[in-house]
Amino acid sequence: MRSFIVTVWGFVELMCLFLMLNDFKRIMAFHKVSKHLQHINAFQVLEDHKPAYHFQPKHHWINAPMYYKGLYHLFYQHNPKGSVWGNIVWAHSVSKDLINWTPLDPAIEPTKPFDKFGCWSGSATILTDNKPIILYTGMTKEKPEPGYQVQNYAIPENYSDPYLTKWIKPDSNPIIKPTKENVSAFRDPTTAWKINDQWEMTIGSKVDMLGISYLYRSKDFINWTLVDHPLHQKENEGMWECPDFYPVSTKGEKGLDTTVIDGDIKHVFKVSLDLTKYDYYTIGKYDTKQDKYIPDKGMVDSWAGLRYDWGNFYASKTFFDPVKKRRIIWGWANESSTEDENVKKGWAGILLIPRTVWLDPSGKQLLQWPVVELETLRHKNVQLTDKELKKGDIVEVAGINVAQVDVDVLFKFSNLDKAEEYNTEWDKTFPPEMLAKNICQVMGTTQQGGLGPFGLLALTSKDFKEYTPIFFRIFKTPNTKHKVLMCSDAMPSTLNLNEYRPSYGGFVDVDTTENKISLRSLIDHSVVESFAAGGKTVMTSRVYPTLAIGDKAHLHVFNNGTEIVIVERLDAWSMTKPKMN
Repeated sequence: MRSFIVTVWGFVELMCLFLMLNDFKRIMAFHKVSKHLQHINAFQVLEDHKPAYHFQPKHHWINAPMYYKGLYHLFYQHNPKGSVWGNIVWAHSVSKDLINWTPLDPAIEPTKPFDKFGCWSGSATILTDNKPIILYTGMTKEKPEPGYQVQNYAIPENYSDPYLTKWIKPDSNPIIKPTKENVSAFRDPTTAWKINDQWEMTIGSKVDMLGISYLYRSKDFINWTLVDHPLHQKENEGMWECPDFYPVSTKGEKGLDTTVIDGDIKHVFKVSLDLTKYDYYTIGKYDTKQDKYIPDKGMVDSWAGLRYDWGNFYASKTFFDPVKKRRIIWGWANESSTEDENVKKGWAGILLIPRTVWLDPSGKQLLQWPVVELETLRHKNVQLTDKELKKGDIVEVAGINVAQVDVDVLFKFSNLDKAEEYNTEWDKTFPPEMLAKNICQVMGTTQQGGLGPFGLLALTSKDFKEYTPIFFRIFKTPNTKHKVLMCSDAMPSTLNLNEYRPSYGGFVDVDTTENKISLRSLIDHSVVESFAAGGKTVMTSRVYPTLAIGDKAHLHVFNNGTEIVIVERLDAWSMTKPKMN
């Protein structure tokens, strides 16, 4: 038995190394410029895996939202000439409800010397006179890779136009040029806030492996001065892309504008790590006297820290909705396909469903939930109530379009006595930032436990040759507490072995004494967004089945643990397509 265990753990370590190398290849492709593919149009847009109710342009590649005069405005990086990275413009769409969108002409295109090689990410700020302004990163040279970066601004041509159809890029640009900053790692200015009658904002950068959020001040939003200290910085992080800095209330779910800097609040600081292509955040205090952000004691300010989403989710951005008094987060999910496959199908990348975000009552993490407007797309409904799942049971949820569905389920169990022991060797074998993910991969759905695995089997083929499981396992730990593990596993999702098929995992900080846990999954052909325990842990997978497509897909609840699990309630709705005018 001892030699068997050693052999298994040796295999596990090799498997983890393989996955890390696989992740590295995926990461390195993000800003790779494929000039030979940039102008190749697809012969036809392949629909098999194209999401129906997630936002994306009609064709090609996507990657600063705001609310103005009755409309939600979504600006997003877009390549209008191909489904690979390059030719980046600021595309623009508007909506009255965050669900049904009308595309407009691009707001910003690379037409001037200060952005001739690309208009990269940035943010929108509503000034005190209710006038919007955009800050964005422009590429002035192609070298050093990925480009020489400066900061520019753009303003509407007509402030009375609620659609903001035309934007002006004044010739006074660029308004910030790198001085001591890294010229090829100096991008993504944030939404600004005001302190001591001056505007402030931050820009992501790096010095070697030091991640930096440079801080800038301005009285007029045009002339900016680099402050002598950063807003925040951290060793061994690498490039900080798409920083986001905003307040959250400690007294409820109501969102706050960035201009709120004191009161019953905490601040959230988020970065998108270029090295890992995941978004990480901490919760802390904005010390207005020192003009610095300080994470709360106990916050893990590193790769092993908190994430908005433990799956395929990157380059997120939040904004304040002044009408419904909420903060909303948008995130981007890339394709797991190869470049050639992206060119063939004619599109790549989606924006995930916008989520309301607020502070958990514990103050230790954020909660997220799909915006309530999504429920307007719900159509035909099926339900299960008090359905008992014994070991090995798989129960189909039929009668709706399960390739395009919103499913909300509450599981309950009689007690925690049968929960399996947590293997403390995992803590020694796996790095902390990959701990949950690797346990999910090693255990999967086939290894029976006590309480779990139980959950959903999404996008399942008739013969179960393809399926995407989203599931829980509950463990006993030496300190008598219980660990709840959530997994979303793309490994068995497709027979196409050329696809990137990661297993994602995260722990759920939930009170297990109630013997219940909820799971909501938004399933949309090639995307599965899942929310555990009311949004405490969120996980997104991209999957590309070859058999479980359209009306050939199936949906099930399952239990492969020895302890009986009961589906107390399950609601599943077919989702209609939003209007894309």
